[in-house]
Amino acid sequence: MDLVMVFVLILTCLLLFSHWKQSSMRGKLPPGPTPLPIIGNIHQIDAKNVHQAFTNFSKIYGPVFTLYFGMKPAVVLYGYETIKEALIGHGEEFSGRGSVPIFDTVLKGLGNAFSNGDAWKETKHFSLLTLRKLGMGKRSIENQIQEEAQFLVEELKKTNGSPYDPSFILACAPCNVICSIIFQNRFEYEDQIFVTLIEKLNVNSKILSSRWVQENRNQQSIYTRENLTATLIDLFVGGTDTLKSTMRFALLLLLKHPHVTAKVQEEIGRVVGRQRSPCLQDRKQMPYTDAVIHEVQRFIDIAPNNLPHEVTCDVKFRNYLIPKGTTILTSLSSVLHDSNEFPNPETFDPGHFLDAKGNFKKSDYFIPFSTGKRMCLGESLARMELFLFLTTILQNFKLKSLVPLKDVNDAPRVNGFVVLPPPLQLCFIPV
Repeated sequence: MDLVMVFVLILTCLLLFSHWKQSSMRGKLPPGPTPLPIIGNIHQIDAKNVHQAFTNFSKIYGPVFTLYFGMKPAVVLYGYETIKEALIGHGEEFSGRGSVPIFDTVLKGLGNAFSNGDAWKETKHFSLLTLRKLGMGKRSIENQIQEEAQFLVEELKKTNGSPYDPSFILACAPCNVICSIIFQNRFEYEDQIFVTLIEKLNVNSKILSSRWVQENRNQQSIYTRENLTATLIDLFVGGTDTLKSTMRFALLLLLKHPHVTAKVQEEIGRVVGRQRSPCLQDRKQMPYTDAVIHEVQRFIDIAPNNLPHEVTCDVKFRNYLIPKGTTILTSLSSVLHDSNEFPNPETFDPGHFLDAKGNFKKSDYFIPFSTGKRMCLGESLARMELFLFLTTILQNFKLKSLVPLKDVNDAPRVNGFVVLPPPLQLCFIPV
């Protein structure tokens, strides 16, 4: 038998095994499109428009369906009611974290975002307790954000109204807030160590020697150097990258919609004025600005399918049996772009969060930070930063586009689990 025949025989066996395995699994899982051997349903999903693919599948198979990524099945939850029922109604069963190879390699199942079981619960409890002790949720954090907002403004003034890409300093500001919480110290934007931290979003030996390390050589404990390092990585990545991207998107959308920017600046002038810095108390009197920030987050949909979940045990969900260890994908896009809750969801419209009288209107469908037991730990901090950073910028500058408004590109670039804003350059004109 020559090598070609051996290869064909082996390939045939693999295909048959793959088909058998997928068929045996499909009998227990929710319905979905028929997968091909080995590659599954990957050929049916446009990586640049996963939301549309999920929408199309949901119309055929309903709000709970199964897709195969290679030979591994994933159950997709589509729509507000389905996601709420799973992540809140069955919170414990759906609280596992699905495997993501690149993060598994880097974090080795440690930290908050990608740990599981008792280790995750203990690490989450420790993180929340420690962050509160360091000032999270207290007035001191607001003061630190206000201070950082002023440093951000001073840096933007140095541009003298020239064309400028603010991406770097938009990362510096939230990263410095995290540094202020953890190290009780901020860094100058030119500081080389700080620059390296921003560029790599990684923890170095200086961080490892900080007061966060209560080292314990017992590998069953969460208080190991490795786990605390992974937890810090979670904080810096989660607290810097997504906020930077959200602020870049916000500036793009404000550039493209100058009538929105003008109304925000009018509200800032009326409520805050020019003599003091914006504070969180102002938000209650600034419904339009609050609505704009919410609409930015809804519209950009920065984590369209969330980080993957995993069921922690065999679970019966809507008459389907989902085996322990099955990956769960929650389509946050299907909630943030629900046309019944947000008319014309593909349009940027702050009116989605305003009632007929112009008051701010809350929505249960606003879940950019996810929901349930695995929702983002830093939601409250991120919301504070977005409000204080953006209002302080708009208090001090007019935004000037380098191209006609119709040519301002606000189309997101899909990149794995998150979306990235397109390149950004604009002029910050002092007022």
